[in-house]
Amino acid sequence: MRTIGLIGGMSFEATAIYYRLINEGVRARLGGLHSAELLMYSVDFARVVTLQQAGRWDDAGVLLGEAGRGLERAGAECLLICANTMHLVADAVQAAVGVPVIHIVDETARRLHAAGATRPLLLATRYTMEQGFYAERMARHEIALMLPDEEGRAATHGIIFDELCQGRVTDESRAVLTGLIATAKAEGADSVILGCTELALILDPDALPLPGFDTTAIHAGAAVAFALD
Repeated sequence: MRTIGLIGGMSFEATAIYYRLINEGVRARLGGLHSAELLMYSVDFARVVTLQQAGRWDDAGVLLGEAGRGLERAGAECLLICANTMHLVADAVQAAVGVPVIHIVDETARRLHAAGATRPLLLATRYTMEQGFYAERMARHEIALMLPDEEGRAATHGIIFDELCQGRVTDESRAVLTGLIATAKAEGADSVILGCTELALILDPDALPLPGFDTTAIHAGAAVAFALD
């Protein structure tokens, strides 16, 4: 079994899901009392958010790159950045280490292709929806993203940071997100990407107006495959 390295804490609510899913995946494959061999570097999310809000993405890349090097020195044979938004600095992290960074966008794109989905709605933080890196990476896989309108993007961002990252899940916010998905379906979307690792806390990808793709589960599954295959 290869050792998985997790750069987590962004937020720890989502990182806990990664830990559970990866260990469940290994147990499902190997049976019995098997669990994953993994290492975790959990950053202070408040520090990361300060860099995000200031647009200091280079500094954020340095921070996560240092975390990645620490995991590599400790024996990690691959790395996962346990947050969609921070894949904005994935190239900087990859440049800082000698082990592969399993990219959440590439893994999600492969799953979309397998399902025949080419026009997904992306629900995520403003950074992920508006910075362009996610759409550009998806375009390499011939997938064209749809986004909520300005009001929808603001609502989604607020739900993520003000509620989900702080452990709050409400039916009202679930209704808002489900409404955005229904609107996108009417406008031609064929699927929805839960493009923030916290969104699985509030939305069941199998109970949405469109086929749902949970990036956290997809990413964790890719880590299990790397570790065991």
